[in-house]
Amino acid sequence: MKVIAVIGGSSVSPKYYELARQAGGAIAECGCALVCGGLSGVMEAGAKGAKEKGGMTIGILPGKNKSDANRYIDVAVPTGIGEARNFVIINMADAVIAVDGKEGTLSEIAFALKSKKPIAGIGTYDIRGIMKETSPKEAVKKLIKMVEVKN
Repeated sequence: MKVIAVIGGSSVSPKYYELARQAGGAIAECGCALVCGGLSGVMEAGAKGAKEKGGMTIGILPGKNKSDANRYIDVAVPTGIGEARNFVIINMADAVIAVDGKEGTLSEIAFALKSKKPIAGIGTYDIRGIMKETSPKEAVKKLIKMVEVKN
C-alpha cells in the first residue's frame, strides 16, 4: 500500500482546513494510506478527510502518549522525539502534500526534497521541487502517477 503524507500547520484557517480535508479524502479514494503528525490543524483535517472516505490514517506523534492523537487517527505512533518525528513522517511516505504551514512544515518539505520524494504544495512555500497545486484531487493524482513510475 502506498502512503502519502499530509503536512502543514497545527493551526490553520478554515480555507486550508478544507483543502487538507479534501486531500485526505482523495488519498483514501486512491487506495493509499495517509500519514501525518497526528495532531490538530492540517494533520487533523487530512485524517478526517481520509476517514470520511474509508481510508487508513497513521499519526506519528511528537510525544509519548497515544491519547494525544486526533480522533481521526487509526494508528497512533508515540515517538517521544518531538519535532524530530518530522523525519519519520517523511521516511514513511512515498509522496507528500504540503498545505499551508510554517517552520515545522518547512522542515518536512526540506526532508522530502532531500529524500527525493515527490511533493505537491497547496498554499505553501514556493520552493523549486514543489509542484504548485490548487486542487487536492489533482495533486494526489499527480503524486500517485509519480510514485507508480518510480516503482
